[in-house]
Amino acid sequence: MIGAVPELSTARLRLRRPARVDARAIAALAADYAIARMSTRIPHPYSEDDALAFLQLVEAEDPRTDLTWLIERDGVGPIGMLSLFAAGGLGPELGYWIGRPFWGQGHATEAVNGALRYADQVWRRKVVVAGHFADNPASGRVLGKAGFLYTGMVAPTFSLARGEAAPTRWMVRLP
Repeated sequence: MIGAVPELSTARLRLRRPARVDARAIAALAADYAIARMSTRIPHPYSEDDALAFLQLVEAEDPRTDLTWLIERDGVGPIGMLSLFAAGGLGPELGYWIGRPFWGQGHATEAVNGALRYADQVWRRKVVVAGHFADNPASGRVLGKAGFLYTGMVAPTFSLARGEAAPTRWMVRLP
């Protein structure tokens, strides 16, 4: 690891650096096709070995430009992942997923808002971009609650789990 990954806290959640010990929990959640198909980088099927390979990539991130957090709920344990990463263009890109048992409980919005505060206060990045597959309007609602606006751009983005590109609606959060 190049530098320290900050731990973030929200009302119910802790965002922390994922560790190898988390591989089983990450794999259990990410192995759900409903999760994998809404992501670009999660293959399906997804195993504990896939999680360990992912964690190895995370360990090499430079936290000045790329951060990946495990999302934990107090008293429950891991419930998802969130990343801010250099994608070029306007600003860092935000990506996240929440395990299906935790959908519809406001966890994604809470985690996204915590990460955006970090981007604002520490990275001093006011502009953040994010995309969601057009067939995942729930993700668009989460991003909208966090202040993202649609850009009008829809572009195909490849999904490993789907094995093909899917239309992606791009959003931006401005200062």
